[in-house]
Amino acid sequence: MKNLLNKLKWHSEYDFDKVIIWYVSRGMPDDIDSIKGKDIIKMDKYYIETKKAFIPYHRIKKIEYEGKILFQR
Repeated sequence: MKNLLNKLKWHSEYDFDKVIIWYVSRGMPDDIDSIKGKDIIKMDKYYIETKKAFIPYHRIKKIEYEGKILFQR
């Protein structure tokens, strides 16, 4: 999954702003929230840093690009 995110971020074929990441966020409706690629500040070894949270990779449930699901568990 981290390799997929790196590919989406760094490969010239993709626009990272079009990525949507769905993740477990306890307290949110259905315990699910999402972020867009443009909101990611840093992708660390164990988590994604955004403006509003640190999201461990194991909490990611789905990755979409232009409406297509590229990863889902």
